[in-house]
Amino acid sequence: MRRVAAVGDNTIDRYLGGPLLIGGNAVNVAVQLRLLGSPVSYFGAVGADEDGRLIADALDGHGVGTAGLVVAEGSTALTEIRLTTDGDRVFEREDFGVTAGYCPSAADLDLIAGHDWVHLGMVPQAAALVARLRTLNPRVTISQDCAVSSGFANLDVAFCSVGEDEPGAQHAAEEALTGGAALAVVTMGALGVLACTGGQSWRCAATPAEVVDTTGAGDSFIAGFIAARLDLAPVPDALEAGTRAAASTCGHLGGFPQ
Repeated sequence: MRRVAAVGDNTIDRYLGGPLLIGGNAVNVAVQLRLLGSPVSYFGAVGADEDGRLIADALDGHGVGTAGLVVAEGSTALTEIRLTTDGDRVFEREDFGVTAGYCPSAADLDLIAGHDWVHLGMVPQAAALVARLRTLNPRVTISQDCAVSSGFANLDVAFCSVGEDEPGAQHAAEEALTGGAALAVVTMGALGVLACTGGQSWRCAATPAEVVDTTGAGDSFIAGFIAARLDLAPVPDALEAGTRAAASTCGHLGGFPQ
């Protein structure tokens, strides 16, 4: 089976008046991909603290490879979340901790480049990392959550998010393609998703959901899309797979079942 590397952020999601869960774009994508049956490894940094051990245990417990998990001096990232009455999440406070300075070592870059697909979450100097991966393995497929990392050059898939804003989605897609992405995928919340290449475009409606918590829904969309593409599904089918995954995540607290 084709292997995925998820690179970047992790965090402890502390729900105000509620539970403490594991999250972060790259971690959520990694776990959701594993739940969908894809072999996946995570590369990122946690602090030498109890929160870091919780994240490591969660990854191990879900079968995500952690050879690239670095324990760094400092604190593990923390996000405080408040839920609104309709299940939307509001980030009240974010402390990125050691993830703010995480950069894969040369040895880890070689390991990352050996995967079939690399997804970047929040990574400092993402554009330089993408360029280095392209040099190490020109055939690797690279996607990025462009809501948390900047740059579009050399991306096979640029994942963007604009909220319920169709004109904004078209603009975001054009910006990503002009910036060098081969495929732009723009989520619009309840309005669905738009995907564009230089010559084609597709729309997909959102899958109806009973919303408990929107935290991680976008990450689950990314995982569903990637898993489908790994199985060689065409773009429209991958969009549908992503919306189903996002709707499922909206039905529980956190970015994956915990």
